[in-house]
Amino acid sequence: MDIILIIIGAFFTLLGILGSFLPVLPGPITSWVGLLILHLTEAIPMHTTFLVVTFIIAALIWILDYIIPAIGTKRFGGSRYGMIGTTVGLIIGLIAPIPGGIIIGPFVGALIGELINKNDSKTAVKAAFGSFIGFLTSTFLKFVVAIIFLGLYIGKLFEYSDILFKI
Repeated sequence: MDIILIIIGAFFTLLGILGSFLPVLPGPITSWVGLLILHLTEAIPMHTTFLVVTFIIAALIWILDYIIPAIGTKRFGGSRYGMIGTTVGLIIGLIAPIPGGIIIGPFVGALIGELINKNDSKTAVKAAFGSFIGFLTSTFLKFVVAIIFLGLYIGKLFEYSDILFKI
């Protein structure tokens, strides 16, 4: 049974890395589920502190994924309308069946928000660019955390390999 749990846990951990780039999967949380499944094996002890700390990190990154593009918009001179446009554009980009909607949505949303705010097109494009930078930043953070969780997963496997893989 442990081998099946290890395979399922590895699947979730790798899926979390993909989720760093795909909008339908919460990357770090999916990777965390892989760590949780690994700890459900009989050979690896359940360290509650480890699981709670990694879950808090995954949840924070998931929340920041929605906040960072708006912060990027504000940092590049965007207004409240641009930040709201970024958030609305991100949501529409997630559900829109267009390729690259997750990238295009926040950019277009911030642009429309700034134009509604009666900003000139130069300011609106600058704010939209800030939204795009924020999106790239949040994607990078999700990817780094998912890779770290993969490293923790592999580290736990090696640490308990003598118990897990008895011959």
